[in-house]
Amino acid sequence: MSSQPHAAILCSPGLGHLIPVLELAKRLVTHRNFTVTIFAIPSPASKTESELLKAAATPKFFDIIELPPPDISGCVGPDATVATVLAVMMREVRPAFRSAILGMESSLRPTVLIVDLFSTETLSIGDELGIPKYVYIASTAWFVALTVYVPVFDKEVEGKYVDQIEPLRIPGCKPVQPEDLVDPMLDRTDQQYLDYVRSCTNLLKSDGILMNTWEDLERKTIDALRDEGLLGRVAKVPVYPIGPLTRPVQSAGSTSTGLREEGLFNWLDKQPCESVIFVSLGSGGTVSFEQMTEMAWGLELSKQRFIWVVRSPAKSTDAAFFTSGNREDDPLTYLPKGFLTRTHDVGLVVHLWVPQVDILSHPSIGGFWSHCGWNSSLESITNGVPMIVWPLHAEQRMNATMLTEELDVAVRSKVLPSKKVVDREEIKEMVRKIMVDKDGEAIRGRVKELKLSAAKAWSVGGSSYNAISQISSGNQRKC
Repeated sequence: MSSQPHAAILCSPGLGHLIPVLELAKRLVTHRNFTVTIFAIPSPASKTESELLKAAATPKFFDIIELPPPDISGCVGPDATVATVLAVMMREVRPAFRSAILGMESSLRPTVLIVDLFSTETLSIGDELGIPKYVYIASTAWFVALTVYVPVFDKEVEGKYVDQIEPLRIPGCKPVQPEDLVDPMLDRTDQQYLDYVRSCTNLLKSDGILMNTWEDLERKTIDALRDEGLLGRVAKVPVYPIGPLTRPVQSAGSTSTGLREEGLFNWLDKQPCESVIFVSLGSGGTVSFEQMTEMAWGLELSKQRFIWVVRSPAKSTDAAFFTSGNREDDPLTYLPKGFLTRTHDVGLVVHLWVPQVDILSHPSIGGFWSHCGWNSSLESITNGVPMIVWPLHAEQRMNATMLTEELDVAVRSKVLPSKKVVDREEIKEMVRKIMVDKDGEAIRGRVKELKLSAAKAWSVGGSSYNAISQISSGNQRKC
């Protein structure tokens, strides 16, 4: 057997899952001399995801094997949530994944298995091969803490979680308010909750949990996960904060070149430093027609320069998840009449997609209005850009609370956007606060401090640099 360690990484569909897996693979190659094979199940309707996979498939870093999406039409109904669809999909793909692994030449078989939270039932394949097995949760330590503790809540909490008067208390960690709970916990009778509890239970059968965060960002929570007198008595597995793992700025000749030719970056180059707010709610982020109208008016009233990535309104974010990036509707049909004309000199409206990291790294960007998915949040922090947080689904409500209340790098609306329409006046105030108002100076200063902290974590001898070195190569296994 080759002495070079080889990691097999199984990745669920969705850009939010794929991007951090690609970055993890690069780090294992460059920092640990691993070879890596990524097994991906691309979303059938996502052009962006397919293009990203093709661009990433280079022998320089790793191999990518696309597993065909399993037919789950007989397993889920038409109203199934995204979490349920992903859980069932990853459960049904296990035979194909196992066959692909066992079909590899013995000298090329993995020495380490890494899966995501939707794929914890495949950890048994690591046991079958006799190799170390890890779960990569590309989110916060706080979300990991909640996930680890969910089986305890399942036994001890009576009734609906969202009806609890007191916050849910996790040993050694910030409590979670009922309104901030992750989507699977909103309804204990729904299939996604049962799948979540099962994944949480299986998680603890791993040899370690990899997290896309770093020591200085969440020290209290990470310490609690390690402390056998606190959360560690439940977790019982090592945790490895190896973040921030984010996409790099694209080089010339990349996807952004076409957009430069269309004028977006030429326009940005002409704007004053930190004068533009970037508005993008993620690859599947949508809002109602009424909310989009208020967003447009809020931007206009703020009198700030902007780049706004728009997608046509949808009934729900679940409906948009597997179709993101493909709808070609004309923005004129759902933006306020005259908006594009009135804001022509101060803003750009871009349909569907832009190279987000390239934009966030541009010196003209001074704020980011984001759905606060953790990938986007890290990209904002590592570029020193303060945020307006606009949580839509998954763990984004927890992220929004952490970014505003603990890290002090963001502002948010008084009421969750999922509860009611946020009006234009409040939007105007939020935009101006992070862009120009004096009382937003502390936020702008704090995010620049975290940018330096993030860079330090991955410098030689930094906490994340050291953490990834502790992941077993698996070369001690019996061949």
